[in-house]
Amino acid sequence: MMASTAFRLGGAAALALALSGCATFSADGGMATVRGATEAKAGAPTALLKTDADRTALAAQLRTMLAQPLTPDDAVRIALLNNRGLQATYWELGVAEADLVQAGRLRNPAFGYQHKRGGGETSIERTLTFNVISLITAPLAGRIEGRMFEQTKVRVTSQALQVAFDTRRAYYEAVAGAQAVEYARQVSAAADASAELAERMRKAGNWSAYDQAREQAFYAEAMADVARATKAATAARERLTRLLGLWGEDAQYRLPERLPELPAAARELADIEQTALRERMDVQAARLDTEHTAAMLGLTRATRFINVLELGAVRERDGGAPKQRGYELTLEIPLFDWGSARTRRAEAVYMQSVNRLADTAAQARSEAREAYLAYRTSYDLAKHYRDVVIPLRKRLSDETLLRYNGMLVGTFELLADAREQTTAVAAAIAALKEYWIADADLEAALGGRATQAAGAAQAHEHGAHQ
Repeated sequence: MMASTAFRLGGAAALALALSGCATFSADGGMATVRGATEAKAGAPTALLKTDADRTALAAQLRTMLAQPLTPDDAVRIALLNNRGLQATYWELGVAEADLVQAGRLRNPAFGYQHKRGGGETSIERTLTFNVISLITAPLAGRIEGRMFEQTKVRVTSQALQVAFDTRRAYYEAVAGAQAVEYARQVSAAADASAELAERMRKAGNWSAYDQAREQAFYAEAMADVARATKAATAARERLTRLLGLWGEDAQYRLPERLPELPAAARELADIEQTALRERMDVQAARLDTEHTAAMLGLTRATRFINVLELGAVRERDGGAPKQRGYELTLEIPLFDWGSARTRRAEAVYMQSVNRLADTAAQARSEAREAYLAYRTSYDLAKHYRDVVIPLRKRLSDETLLRYNGMLVGTFELLADAREQTTAVAAAIAALKEYWIADADLEAALGGRATQAAGAAQAHEHGAHQ
């Protein structure tokens, strides 16, 4: 009878068991990073809804917030919690953390058993095999998966912030759309009255058919403007509704009747390019990607020649013969594949990530400059309409009315002045809308709220208007 037992890397078994117990799941699953970023950069917290109790608590919170007209911050808060697409993104953290924990656990050992009988002899062979390469590279692999987990945190945070930025922008578009519809209806009602007056005056012989047709055409165009404004407002509200993740009765939420008033002063921001590079999540993601590919390049170089390495002690006994002890080494011979292709590929991927990082940084700088210029221009334009154009139009309307009362101008001139005033007011509303959208775009371009004071000033202005 012959018995052979090979214990490969028997001493490493205890170390493997110890290492496998080091990697554990965190309490928050990485959500603390996302929550902290949304609070700091978007002004609202977020959370991963795991249980029915979480969803019940959210439903109660929604009822409270939807009981009154939404504010921009409330809209962002709802989107960060209730947007199901974003909730699905949050679960990517669980996948990434599971990969991280798995990387900290060595491969399971392989146990082999052979039982042979023949020629009056019985041969039994038992093997327990550990992969040495996985043991050697475990620390580096763990660091790589750790970087990937950090990348996932940044990516998830970036998507959460993008939803917040999109929601704030959609909020202002929805409010502006509803305000435009209301004003278009007022203009249409006034145009209807003017057209009716023109019809009566034509029948009385005081107006020509040409003048009457002009008023009728203005009324027809006003009706078309109502239809266009209603269509645009409906689309804007539905975009906001999708971002909020609302449906059914909750989709009947209320919005303020008007946009917030223009702030007393525009933001004065310095070093906007550096702010964008420091705060934007796409830049951070590109930087982490470069670090990750650099680590992967190091691993590829470390395992360039050796992919399979097994080492262990061997003990054999054949019948009554003395025991034989020794060691056994299994090594893959790099006869056909010296690993040069894998190394060159890793180097190419690394240089790709380096250039992507540089491109992302250049894009961030440019977008920050463009967004700030658009913000300042939009503010100046809205302020010009508020402080110059509208007061002038009102003064002209007052003078025209005085002249009409003094019989110095006729009804046609009075109606023409009213049409010009409606055009100016509509342009002022559009300018105010452009400002608030530019304000939201600036926050997105800089990676979040430029200053907490600016965000507080906006909330104060909106609350005062309410």
